[in-house]
Parts: sequence; C-alpha cells; structure tokens
Amino acid sequence: MAKTSSLTDKLTRDFPQLHLERSDDFYWSPSTSTVHYGDMSSERDELTLLHEVAHALLGHHHFKRDIDLLRIEREAWDYVRNVLGPKYGLKPDEETIEDAIDTYREWLHARSKCPHCSLTGIQTGDSKYHCLGCDGDWLVNDARRCGLKRYAISH
Repeated sequence: MAKTSSLTDKLTRDFPQLHLERSDDFYWSPSTSTVHYGDMSSERDELTLLHEVAHALLGHHHFKRDIDLLRIEREAWDYVRNVLGPKYGLKPDEETIEDAIDTYREWLHARSKCPHCSLTGIQTGDSKYHCLGCDGDWLVNDARRCGLKRYAISH
C-alpha cells in the first residue's frame, strides 16, 4: 500500500466514519458527520483540522449555553494536545490553544452585550439574554459562520 503523505489522507484512513470535505472554513458538522477544512498551508491549519476532528471523535454536537461552548472547545483542544497531536506528530503550544479559545470568548462576550445600554448581560435561555443594568432582554442568532445579530425583545 502506498504511504499516505497528507494529514487529510491519514485522517480519512484512520477515521473512516468521518467525512472530510474541503471548505472555506474549519468546522465540524454533526448532522452530516463531516469535518470541513480550509487552507492546509501551515502547522496551525493542521492543528485546527485536528481540533475539528476531536470535536467529532468526542461526540460534540450543539451547545445550549455559552459556558458549554467554552467547555467543549477546551475538551477538543485537550484531545488534540494529548491524543491526536502526538499520533500525527503535531504539538499545539498553549498560546495557539488560548488564541483559538479567545476567539470564542470574544464572540460570546459580543453576544452578551446589551443592545440597549452596552452592559454585559446574563444568558437566560439558549439564545436569550437579560441585562441587569437596564432590564432589557434580547435574542441572538447562532452566527458562528455569519455576522452576529442581537434582537431586542424588551426594554
């Protein structure tokens, strides 16, 4: 058998239950069991691909609460650091991991920013927030691959 040279070839061989598909972005789609991956020109791209594969292997699906998103992101990076990285000769450093998780922290902070007074609110439902400062409520869209929108529902 010919030696596989690319990471995607190795992952396809090692995890036949997953579909890997070239895309504009890196993400795991649990509904289709597909790991989408973007440009593979750097080690960081390879680590990001392993991160999305980790989500798949860990059975991560949708999150309901913001804190759940941070938990599953940390779990996926820990799996890359401890299992997938060593298997494929890649080692994420702490800065790479924290930079990646910071993008989610910033996104979650933007979701929780009150559209009425700009204070940080608290999550009260899957996509619902409440401001303790002005008593306003708002809904947010998913926005992981599109622009974040906040919809005021009361003030």
